[in-house]
Amino acid sequence: MSVLAMLAPLFRRRLGALSLALLLASIALASGIALLGTSGWFITATALTTLGLGFNLFVPSALVRAFSFIRILARYGERLVGHNATLRLLSDLRGWLFAALFPRLPLSDRSIRHGDLVSRLTADVDALDVAFLVAIGPMLSAILMGVVVTGVLAFFLPSAALVYALAVAGAVVVVPTVLILSARKTGRDVVAAAADTRVSVYDAIGGHADLTVLGVLGTAMNRFSAFARRLGERRLALAALTGAAAMAVQVLAAVAVVGTLWAGLVAHETGNLDSAVFVGLVLAVLGSFEATAVIVRSVGKSAAAMAAAERLTSLANLPPAIIDVPQPLPFPEDHRIGFADVHFSYDTSAPVLNGVTLSIAPGERIAITGPSGGGKSTLLRLLLRLNEPQCGDIRIGNVPLNQIAGAQVHANMALLSQDSPVFIDTIRNNLRIARPMADDDAIRAALEAARLSKFVATLPDGLDTVLGESGRTLSAGQMRRLCLARTLLSEAPIILLDEPTNALDRANELAFFETLTAATQGRTLIMVTHAAIPEGTVDRVLEMRNGRLVG
Repeated sequence: MSVLAMLAPLFRRRLGALSLALLLASIALASGIALLGTSGWFITATALTTLGLGFNLFVPSALVRAFSFIRILARYGERLVGHNATLRLLSDLRGWLFAALFPRLPLSDRSIRHGDLVSRLTADVDALDVAFLVAIGPMLSAILMGVVVTGVLAFFLPSAALVYALAVAGAVVVVPTVLILSARKTGRDVVAAAADTRVSVYDAIGGHADLTVLGVLGTAMNRFSAFARRLGERRLALAALTGAAAMAVQVLAAVAVVGTLWAGLVAHETGNLDSAVFVGLVLAVLGSFEATAVIVRSVGKSAAAMAAAERLTSLANLPPAIIDVPQPLPFPEDHRIGFADVHFSYDTSAPVLNGVTLSIAPGERIAITGPSGGGKSTLLRLLLRLNEPQCGDIRIGNVPLNQIAGAQVHANMALLSQDSPVFIDTIRNNLRIARPMADDDAIRAALEAARLSKFVATLPDGLDTVLGESGRTLSAGQMRRLCLARTLLSEAPIILLDEPTNALDRANELAFFETLTAATQGRTLIMVTHAAIPEGTVDRVLEMRNGRLVG
């Protein structure tokens, strides 16, 4: 049900392409059945024709060629249309998932680790490509062709029609259903084991330096090996179930062929069935089971796909991190910021903020210093409504912050964090993240304010220059200036900086502060930093001690 509930709206969006793929798959399967049946009838009729009788060779041979070409073209078209529709369906699925996930960040369920989240957003989504391409499409085509062949048998060989219909129904409906029910737990185990294996790799890579220093690389390797063995065992178990189902389908196919042979021999002996037609019907019955092998393999994968869908659905159904009031107020024109006796702690841990009181005038620039873990970044998170205080009041002007819609808060506050990303894309698109409709003049103005315009002008492709992953084609100072330019492009009246000079040497740090002073004139600035701040960069410097602001 989770698969159907999640995919139904997305399927409707691609219904035209998926229906065309289903039609082409049905045509390819029907052409294969007709090709086998016609060939068997043609060869048998030719062999039984005496030299004294005339036999029209041209029409049957033309039909054989026609069905062969139709099958090839339909199969190619079905693969082309079906794969394209499936890839677009997965793209829609990713869009739906990210749209559902964004309001839930930061995730309230702390049991979902970073590596597990990455696994869900990548491998679990990819597991759903079996939903139509190799599961629903072949199954519907096989059912349709089964009905058609049953009708043909009912016309030429009624005594074989019932046996064939029962065998096809067993192969297309009963066996896959039993396989789904029996493999569901195993499919869940496969997905869980695969996720655990990926998480162990992710954790080992991220913490490699610490593992090396502590001398526990062997422990990490053993943990990964244990997860890998469990994954292998679960996949073997799923393969065994799939193999048993495939054997059952082959038995049913044999029952259908033997039943048709038996009924055909009886009818032939009584003179009620022509020899050539008899052979053609047997081969057509055999060809109609072509899709059943694909169905069994895909249903085996579908057990894991359903488990993946359940994991994605549970992720999308997490409660939102922040819930807006039913009738939120607009962001006030008075940008004065006020914290009044604000208390906050994560879960049941010790208080991070302990009675913070602070007033910031519009256009004022302040810096907050203090030791790591003292609550400086938490103060910015509360101001952005990424978390809500347990006690106290935060206001913009005279409006309580929790009465303003989160989207309005984020539209009027721009954050430059210590790990603000640079993506593999053009400079223009990296900047437009902050303001999608910004024209080139506005982009160049932001670059000028961040003192990066001259560097961009020297690049052969200018704003269309594609940057490397994580800004590797830029120096550390250039990357921070680019992120600052993106923050300035947003036109937000309130600028929040969280360790903006992290990983910069002192020369680049001083240059950044000099740029910051000129670029943020007229805007409210709140900066969290460990750096030594040059005189004149900000109006006030406060220090966070034991969850309180002093200074």
